[in-house]
Amino acid sequence: MPSYQYASKQELKDAIHAAYLKLDAEFDGIAEADRDLRLPDADRTPAEILAYQLGWLALVQGWDAEEAAGGTPEMPAPGYKWNRLGEMYEDFYRQHEAYSLTELRAMLAAAEAKWLDWIEGLSEEELFVQGARRWTGDKPNWPMARWIHINSAAPFGTFRGKIRKWKKARKAAE
Repeated sequence: MPSYQYASKQELKDAIHAAYLKLDAEFDGIAEADRDLRLPDADRTPAEILAYQLGWLALVQGWDAEEAAGGTPEMPAPGYKWNRLGEMYEDFYRQHEAYSLTELRAMLAAAEAKWLDWIEGLSEEELFVQGARRWTGDKPNWPMARWIHINSAAPFGTFRGKIRKWKKARKAAE
């Protein structure tokens, strides 16, 4: 079974939360002064990792809210195309640049809780049946649960590795 397939809503929520807790723990001990430190062996700073994730969680929930309100979401976001996501990420970073690492972590904790509440409010059919939401498209094997996975559980795991790599590079630079 591919990693994005889950047997139930609860299994999906549990996977997301477990991945989130592991990611968040990696930020323990990172100094506020290092929040924007760019290192050669790491492609994002600690603050950028958090801003990226905050941006995506809000976007996906926004797509669903737009459709629920009778609209058609512009994906990935107004003014952006799928083949130019780097520009959107830069906007995520700018939107969150004034926040401390502690604030960003608290914002991600709140966003993850909101994300889990949102999922709780969805039916099993909405989560696991292709086409239950128009914004998920008609591509086979892309139900809402897969979109949710690739924007939470998957990047939480990926970014855990990236922040570990960043910490290793930081230690080597000392």
